Amino acid sequence: MGLISEVLLLPFAPARGSAWVIGKVVEEAERLYYDPAAVRAELARLEEQLDAGEITEEEFDRREDELLDRLEIGMRGGAGTGEGTAR
Repeated sequence: MGLISEVLLLPFAPARGSAWVIGKVVEEAERLYYDPAAVRAELARLEEQLDAGEITEEEFDRREDELLDRLEIGMRGGAGTGEGTAR
């Protein structure tokens, strides 16, 4: 039955291949998004913006909370598991 199902599903091979590629791209994007080193660098840039007066204290607090959430997820190893995608 395996050969017959493969032959019958052959027209859908491009769609299955595209879905696989999209899945891999999403995994890599999540890995980069939650990478602790990248989040720490963004936190440092955010602090520099606050010190330079480019952003307000409220904006700093809001964005810092978002970055700390990302850092926590990245440190837990939740990147790529779908944990950080739903809000």
